[in-house]
Amino acid sequence: MTDKERTRSSIFDLKGVPDIKQALPLALQHVVAMIVGCVTPAIIVAGVAGLSEKDSVILIQAALIVSGISTLIQLFPFIHTRWFTIGSGLPIIMGISFAYLPSMQTIAAEFDIPTILGAQIVGGCVAVFVGLNIKRIRRFFPPLIAGTVVFTIGLSLYPTAINYMAGGVGSPDYGSYRNWIIAVITLVIVTLLNHFGRGIFKLASILIGIIGGYAAALCMGMVDFSPIAQASAFQLPMPLHFGVKFEISSCVAIGLLFAINSIQAIGDFSATTSGGLDRMPTDGELQGGIVGYGITNILCSLAGGLPTATYSQNVGIVATTKVVNRCVLGLAAVLLLAAGFIPKFSSLLTTIPYAVLGGATVSVFASIAMTGMKLITSENMSYRNTSIVGLAAALGMGISQATEALQNFPDWFVMIFGKSPVVIATLIAVLLNIILPKDLEAGS
Repeated sequence: MTDKERTRSSIFDLKGVPDIKQALPLALQHVVAMIVGCVTPAIIVAGVAGLSEKDSVILIQAALIVSGISTLIQLFPFIHTRWFTIGSGLPIIMGISFAYLPSMQTIAAEFDIPTILGAQIVGGCVAVFVGLNIKRIRRFFPPLIAGTVVFTIGLSLYPTAINYMAGGVGSPDYGSYRNWIIAVITLVIVTLLNHFGRGIFKLASILIGIIGGYAAALCMGMVDFSPIAQASAFQLPMPLHFGVKFEISSCVAIGLLFAINSIQAIGDFSATTSGGLDRMPTDGELQGGIVGYGITNILCSLAGGLPTATYSQNVGIVATTKVVNRCVLGLAAVLLLAAGFIPKFSSLLTTIPYAVLGGATVSVFASIAMTGMKLITSENMSYRNTSIVGLAAALGMGISQATEALQNFPDWFVMIFGKSPVVIATLIAVLLNIILPKDLEAGS
């Protein structure tokens, strides 16, 4: 076997050690595909919470660092016991998740960042419980239910994207033609590259779209560089900078989402192994991956990072390229860590106009909704199943958009069931799936 063949085999081998010249571009491809999605939730939540420029940079810095650490723990499990393992050992990239964004926005508006981080600790404990009992719990979340939840998450994020395209609620030029021009330019670039781009241009469509929209905004005088000048060149992470608070309704809302996302992660683990390794994940890998997901989120909250989850776009890269080497993905995680130690890079991200973010993320949110739809339609769309999906989405979205209908209920009840459509949609879908008899499908 030649040196080239040995290098090539190691790239496509889970535990190989490839040449850095081949590993680096492959790692950069993973970073490019996910870095915008990784930092955008932090930018949005910082805006809702009214954080200062300095604290916003710290939140973004933490997002990059915890994503890198979470990925490394998934790739290289470091604790093995007779009962469980922390980490899956599979080629998975972790990053800050959009799935929690609707609930985080609500909590940030009603309370603050420490309340999100406290609820995240509870959510991490829920994920660990799900991981340890995955065989027993999995049956309550078939593709129909998981798809309904993901679909509702996508729908609930649309107003965020539209408000951002208009310039951000509360901004002096909200709804101005300049904001809409920039947003449309960004969206057009992303859409064209998604449909006509090839290779890295397709994979990095969102990043290129943001760069194009940013350049247009720069030409129109919409970018303020002052935060970059004020940021330091290097800064260590600041654990517990925001602190941690526990509020019951927030913990319940985030805890439910962690339970759902733990089940949803099975899909990403399965897609990774089936696409890249031509097999399904073992029970041990699934358990280790979900337990690791819970443990790392507990640690992430203490480090000031928002909830992480598996990144489907990176799963797609693994399945497409068949490059499953853990060192390649580990190098991507190291690059994320390095970026997190450079506040000037984090502060540069805060200068992106809201209109650019809106134009880029509306396609992401649409993709989330359609991913949920694909999961839903993977099952027989009988009258029973369409009733479950329709009622769950209708009640979830309807109640969250008409919260005054719950004005006579206690505040804790409104916080859990009235603010985020995801929680009530999840509960309705699970309950209906248990209650409605499946023999109705035969006569539908």
